[in-house]
Amino acid sequence: MANRRLLKGIRLVFLLLAISIPLAYFLFMPDIAKLKTDNPKKTALMEYREKEWKEKGRKYRINQVWMPLSRISPYLIKAVLIAEDDKFWKHEGFDYEAMQKAIEKDIKAKKFKVGGSTISQQLAKNLYLSPSKNPLRKIAEAVITWRMEMVLSKKRILELYLNVIEWGDEVFGVEAASKYYFGKPASELTPEEAARLAAVLPNPRRYNAAGNQRYVVNRSNLICSIMIKRGIIAPEYNEAAGEDRSPSESETRFPMLPIERQQPSE
Repeated sequence: MANRRLLKGIRLVFLLLAISIPLAYFLFMPDIAKLKTDNPKKTALMEYREKEWKEKGRKYRINQVWMPLSRISPYLIKAVLIAEDDKFWKHEGFDYEAMQKAIEKDIKAKKFKVGGSTISQQLAKNLYLSPSKNPLRKIAEAVITWRMEMVLSKKRILELYLNVIEWGDEVFGVEAASKYYFGKPASELTPEEAARLAAVLPNPRRYNAAGNQRYVVNRSNLICSIMIKRGIIAPEYNEAAGEDRSPSESETRFPMLPIERQQPSE
């Protein structure tokens, strides 16, 4: 019975999308093509936060420094993909399995949250939409995501995402986050620091990447363990390399190991 209800719910969602997408295309479609070469100066989420701060009468300063993908630590890129969208290079903007699981949770909780968003969907929301979870916003997000995947390369989508997402109060993008939490550029992040930054993305204003909150510690340890299993980092690297110097504590736990950057399947 529950499965039948779920299937009916999924069919209804896709029916609504089929009806709404043509209209939404004309109503919500921004100029995605310019993102191929232009870096957005301010996102919809930044403007939303600015409005919140102004209403509270507080002074604010958005911290963001644009950084090309080639100058971001490969460990950070891997950690974020593991934490946020492990199928990023394979899907075309939507992870239908994750969406189905999210819908199942919504049905059980009797709430409309959906979730299961890919990096492409999160980027669409951050760039152009509000944090609202209403169905109309979700339709607009789907349309923009679909267009974004058609126009932009996977590398560019990932580069945009890492540079605009919120990583703390007034902190946007990985370069600003790396300097804010660890006092170093994003190119120099260790695997442990990368895992910690990735761990807080579900709620970056609640969790501190450099802190000792249980959630951050547990989630970052899980991300690191996955990176070790996949050969992205190797705890035995220092011994194998026969280094003479005494490594730092973080390097002993998660030593730096050169890796090839994963290529998108376009």
